[in-house]
Amino acid sequence: MLIAVIVALAVGTYAFRVSGVLLRDRLDLPAWARALLPVGAAALLAALAATAALTEVGRFAGWARPAGVLVGVLLAWRRAPFVLVVVAAAGTAALLRLAGVP
Repeated sequence: MLIAVIVALAVGTYAFRVSGVLLRDRLDLPAWARALLPVGAAALLAALAATAALTEVGRFAGWARPAGVLVGVLLAWRRAPFVLVVVAAAGTAALLRLAGVP
């Protein structure tokens, strides 16, 4: 049963992507809609990142995780090496949890 679900999702994803390529020339979107597509993708990615950073099992994840994410974002913004960004973010969250911050 699980394999069937995985295959169905894979086929659906592939069909969705192929339909975009095949229908690109048939759909004539207005200029304002074409301008909003990249913004929509960025907004969707930001919403996904915010949800993952702030919630756990549908509730607020506590202050340690958002603090770690904030440290990671600041270091990435300052163009720190990726390994440093990940280690600093995880270390910040771990130290705050060790200190008793939820």
